[in-house]
Amino acid sequence: MEEKMTFKVIDESGKEVECEGLFSFESEETGKNYLVYTDNTTNEAGETKVYAAVYHPDKKEGVLEPIETEEEMQIVQEMLEQVQSEHESSEKGDEQ
Repeated sequence: MEEKMTFKVIDESGKEVECEGLFSFESEETGKNYLVYTDNTTNEAGETKVYAAVYHPDKKEGVLEPIETEEEMQIVQEMLEQVQSEHESSEKGDEQ
């Protein structure tokens, strides 16, 4: 069983919120590392809210930085779609 990566962030209102890392990756295009995570809340449609940020795996503080450009957001969105697709395919394979 995989161990969950959990950490805390401070939200817009200054409240500490526990989050779970879903996956991370390094983009060859930007040379940056990205972390995709959730606070395990849902939107109006019942879908789990997912967030992404730039992180620096070599720093101990674990500070997350905002994604600054549309290009970076597109890279993260494409990776999220790829991971979702792979997850759905593996679930279908488990059902057979």
